[in-house]
Amino acid sequence: MKAPNQIAHIGIAVRSLDQVLPFYTEQLGLTLLGTEEVASEQVRVAFLEIGESRIELLEPLSADSPIAKYIEKRGEGIHHIALDVDDVDARLATLKENGVPLINEKPKDGAHNARIGFLHPKAANGVLYELCQYPKGPDHAE
Repeated sequence: MKAPNQIAHIGIAVRSLDQVLPFYTEQLGLTLLGTEEVASEQVRVAFLEIGESRIELLEPLSADSPIAKYIEKRGEGIHHIALDVDDVDARLATLKENGVPLINEKPKDGAHNARIGFLHPKAANGVLYELCQYPKGPDHAE
């Protein structure tokens, strides 16, 4: 199987985008590419450009969203690493066949019209990985 193309983004769980965005834009000097709501994950996200990759800030939209539960349990901070792949369906199927624990056996809709699927953190020694397939390749944030 072909290796992932690149790190698409690093997801960081935050309580409030409005409170943390000035740090990323004014202090670190990163460019805000935009914000959007991702209904499937019950989050509002902000993407910031850093080289050929992105930082994705994730704000929970409800108390029972996965990100709200994460923050409640572990606090704000790095949530996941997303990998850009060419065929998320085939990748998830192969991982399942290989006995890799998955959160999503089938892709679902993510930010920027991506098709996404998460591997269970047990698969990678506590690291949550997201596989992303973008309709226009890795430079997806327009």
